[in-house]
Amino acid sequence: MTGSSTFLEVRDLTVAYGAIQAVRDVSFTVEEGQIVSLIGSNGAGKTTTLRTISGLLRPVSGEVLLGGVPIHKLPAHEILGRGVAHSPEGRRLFARMTVEENLRLGAYTRKDEAGIVSDLDRIFDLFPVLGERRRNKAGLFSGGEQQMLAIGRSLMSRPKLLMLDEPSMGLSPIMTQKIFSTVRDLQQQGTTVLLVEQNALSALALSDRAYVIDLGRTTLSGTGRELLADPRVQEAYLGEGVAS
Repeated sequence: MTGSSTFLEVRDLTVAYGAIQAVRDVSFTVEEGQIVSLIGSNGAGKTTTLRTISGLLRPVSGEVLLGGVPIHKLPAHEILGRGVAHSPEGRRLFARMTVEENLRLGAYTRKDEAGIVSDLDRIFDLFPVLGERRRNKAGLFSGGEQQMLAIGRSLMSRPKLLMLDEPSMGLSPIMTQKIFSTVRDLQQQGTTVLLVEQNALSALALSDRAYVIDLGRTTLSGTGRELLADPRVQEAYLGEGVAS
């Protein structure tokens, strides 16, 4: 399964909350420079998988390899230091802190002030509204603006792999389009992206490769285009998209 350009490999991952197995033998790979999506219904184990990759949860069994090196026993801050950033479901911003303060928290492991300032400018180019309101408190922002800030904060660690958990949740169609367009831009700038997304139609259209996780297991895989055309995926996850 391991190829020369495989950046992330998840092998037979099993994760439990107490006696409840949330993920059972999930396996997938992410090649360098790809956008890879995990799709599936609520409770399928997608968020648990991301939390395990980023070191917030420990697997019962299985491995997570980054560049061929096991990372599943490392603490979260060391995994971040190796280039894996996680923008969590629900955004988890500090509402009483300003935009710039939230962004700087994403760079807390860094000491290069000149590089941090340069990256702040990059984020403000990517999301101009954040630059215009850099001294405003994050809690005053709309859902879409908060999502931009959450992605921006993740980018401040200069990740090689950016993991996004439900980036379009609660957003308008126009804002969703903006977020997905930004994900494509990030890929073109060299960032590898692992995406968990309820909006399966948009996620598959964007993805080089995708995996369906159902009841904690990987059940289907293929290119984004192949899964978009798969009748099983259409019936289970694209009902609205196919009908419209």
